[in-house]
Parts: sequence; structure tokens; C-alpha cells
Amino acid sequence: MSRDSSGGSVMLAFMMGAMAGAAVALLFAPAAGEETRGYLGRRARESRDRARDVARDAADQSREFYQRQRDSVSTAIERGREAFQQAREEGRNA
Repeated sequence: MSRDSSGGSVMLAFMMGAMAGAAVALLFAPAAGEETRGYLGRRARESRDRARDVARDAADQSREFYQRQRDSVSTAIERGREAFQQAREEGRNA
């Protein structure tokens, strides 16, 4: 699971760095202030939406991982109970 969450962290850090670089480049580029602010606003909304999607995907993967592990533990417990019952039966018949 840590592998999944670190991948999301790397992606988020990359997107934040790209946004910061784009913002600095735009601030130093010759363009009208209103145009630049509009562009930055659009890019910020796009990045926010992408970050939300990455977070949603990470949450989905975490839930799937949890469910798989829960199923594995339940199966192991059931097998242990069956083995105990079988050993108990064999002990009574011996």
C-alpha cells in the first residue's frame, strides 16, 4: 500500500512543481495582467481537478487493498477453525 500512496505523492509533487514553474514563467512573460490571471486560474482549476482524481484513485486502491486483505484473513481464520475441528475430532476418535 505504501507503494501506491508514494506514487500519488510523487505525482502530486510533480504537478505542484509544474504549476509553480508555469506561474513563475507567466509572471515574467509579457502579457496583460488580466490574461495572465485568467490563465493561472484555469491552470489552477485543472490541477485541482487532477489532484482530486489522483486522490480518488488512491482511495479506491486503498479500499480494494483493504478488502483483499480482509478476505485473506477471513479465509485463514476459517481454515484454522476447520483444522482445529478436524484435529479435535481425530483426538476424540483415537
